[in-house]
Amino acid sequence: MGETELGLALIATINFTIRYSVPITLGALSGIMCERSGIVNIGIEGMMLMSAFTGFMTNVALSKPGVDPELQSAGVRLGLSILAALLTGGVLGLLHGLLSIQYKVDQIISGTVINILAVGLTGYFYQLKAPTKGKLPALINNPWTQAESVKLKLADNFVLYLPYDLGRILFDKDLITYLTLILVFVLGWALFHTTWGLRTRSIGENPRAADTLGINVYRLQYTNLFLGGMLAGLGGCFLTLAAVGIFEQNMTAGRGFIALAVMIFGNWRPSRALGGALLFGFATALQGQLQQFGIDFPHQLVGMLPYILTIVVLAGFVGRARPPAHSGKVYEVE
Repeated sequence: MGETELGLALIATINFTIRYSVPITLGALSGIMCERSGIVNIGIEGMMLMSAFTGFMTNVALSKPGVDPELQSAGVRLGLSILAALLTGGVLGLLHGLLSIQYKVDQIISGTVINILAVGLTGYFYQLKAPTKGKLPALINNPWTQAESVKLKLADNFVLYLPYDLGRILFDKDLITYLTLILVFVLGWALFHTTWGLRTRSIGENPRAADTLGINVYRLQYTNLFLGGMLAGLGGCFLTLAAVGIFEQNMTAGRGFIALAVMIFGNWRPSRALGGALLFGFATALQGQLQQFGIDFPHQLVGMLPYILTIVVLAGFVGRARPPAHSGKVYEVE
């Protein structure tokens, strides 16, 4: 392989690593929000899947003839689609809270219910709305390519001055990618440097002590579950609106569960979770790039890499990582 081909393969690997890591990072942030509040959320997978579907279908519905032309503009259509996905994730987060906080359902069971519900509902409506061959149509006039305001067009200004096409790697990404990076640092700062973060961590460690100090534990848990669900929803709509522009059944493909592994790998800290997500994103990107290096691997084995890495991380870090002390436990007011 020549130097030019190697450079192109490396750039492609970096681009795919960033793209694949975005939904995993958002899922991990969702898990951090919930578990720092004392609620285990394994329903991230279902929240992402359901949000991916509602965001996609909202976009499709607004693209149909007869809809107000103002709503069909790329920016408005995109904004409403993202909003629908965010609200879907938030509502599922509240459902998880209702089951686990109000009705004291085991939090693992509650999250599993959400996952099954999402698979069932999206599968049913997918078949109901799908035309021939069981596939939904791809986005018509994809707003990501139409709306100049949702993609930072800085690459052309930097590509001439940065080597190895770094301009496009750094400055030609969709808005959700940049927003994800901002959210990582904002959430990390908020958790450890604000009153909200102190209260969130306190109810995750010792909710009774927090309650004694006047913190409304249940209200804060519901709030954080809603926000955490919205983060998962943003990860879901990234898949359909930014990454591929189409919805497929079970298209999250375990990313919600990988996000949980990343959360543990990052020790419930947003910045470390980002590093873990990039590692998993690289493992996924490697699937499509190994052949570029002349390495002949069975594609089934290569496709298993992210999931094998998940098992390794869980086996190596679960015993060492320290979760919030009250995570997964029901708090009852005396």
